[in-house]
Amino acid sequence: MKPTGEIKYFFKETDWVLYLACIITSVFGAFMVYSATYNTIPEDSVIARECVSTIAGSVLGIIICFVISLFDYEVIMRLSPFISAVCLLFMISLFKFGQSPSNRSDAICWLYFNIAGFKISFQPSELLKTGFIISFTTHIDAVRDNINSLKNILFLGIHGIIPIGLVILTGDLGSALVFVVIFIGMMFLAGVHLRYFIAGAAAVTAAIPVLWIKFFSTFQKNRLLAVYYPSALTKETYEAVIYQQARGLKAIGSGMLTGQGYLKGALTQSGYVPVTESDMIITVIGEELGFIGCLAVLGILTFIVFRLAKDGRKSSNLSGYLLCTGAALMIAAQSVINIGMCLSLLPCIGITLPFISSGGTSNMCIYFAIGVAMSVYRRCSERNPVNFRVRNISTPFREI
Repeated sequence: MKPTGEIKYFFKETDWVLYLACIITSVFGAFMVYSATYNTIPEDSVIARECVSTIAGSVLGIIICFVISLFDYEVIMRLSPFISAVCLLFMISLFKFGQSPSNRSDAICWLYFNIAGFKISFQPSELLKTGFIISFTTHIDAVRDNINSLKNILFLGIHGIIPIGLVILTGDLGSALVFVVIFIGMMFLAGVHLRYFIAGAAAVTAAIPVLWIKFFSTFQKNRLLAVYYPSALTKETYEAVIYQQARGLKAIGSGMLTGQGYLKGALTQSGYVPVTESDMIITVIGEELGFIGCLAVLGILTFIVFRLAKDGRKSSNLSGYLLCTGAALMIAAQSVINIGMCLSLLPCIGITLPFISSGGTSNMCIYFAIGVAMSVYRRCSERNPVNFRVRNISTPFREI
């Protein structure tokens, strides 16, 4: 084939719609993080460190995403043992080297590296999400012909429990919930019988008292109680736990329909709502861009989720389908949990809004999953038949 034809197919086989939608969302997120940190920019700087980290993580992720999309996703799946080993090694290292945020001594979620004089933070659970989607897809694909046998269901269950358990033990309850959604969703889409979900739900229900007593910290318990059973807490404890969400709701409400204007949100710029650049970024959008801005964010995230699902349906095999829908489930779960948290519909458990919240790790790693999905799209794109003519071929079956 001529080089011009290869270039044509190179562009045709790239899911530019998905890729550009993610980039546009990241650019929007960088602007919102800039606004959220505008009042904390040092006098000798033009941009806050959190915004620099967000932009750097997004740019690096966008580049790596495109590179990943050039590889055959089946090759990526064959590398799943290596990918899983790296992800698990990072997670296990948290128990030795992990550090906690200043206000969360129970959460050892971060690794810190000094590189060329810069202190860089890394959250292994973000990388583990994509690693789990790849390894779990590989596992399901290997047993797809007999997936509903009890033995296979048990091993798939163990496969899912390992990352969920590790994340819970590090105190990252928000990410653990995302893993649960990915695990259940991929099992359902793979065709696991309903009876196993019923049995699993019964087992989880029976285990709730153990989880509550042995694994949930007092801080995590109070956040759950503050939303669903506030009367169980004293007034002082309740106010101390719920104040972030209460202030966030006030900020969202003050934006009304069209918002107060970019960089003009009074509550955002005064630092009234804690951690607006990360977990509470939707409060900045609500106050400064209003209800219309929030709808726009919901619209673009919903579009990305459905585009991923569409790419999955386009795949000719189960593995491509699960890789795309696994990424869709991850983004959908994080979006619902983050927005529900900011609206006080869910407890404040610390989860970022995909592509928009600050954080180099989260913004970079989410593009890994997008890259794998784009690889599925590329390999499933249809090419036109190539017309060619063969001349001067000698064969013993030629007519004389």
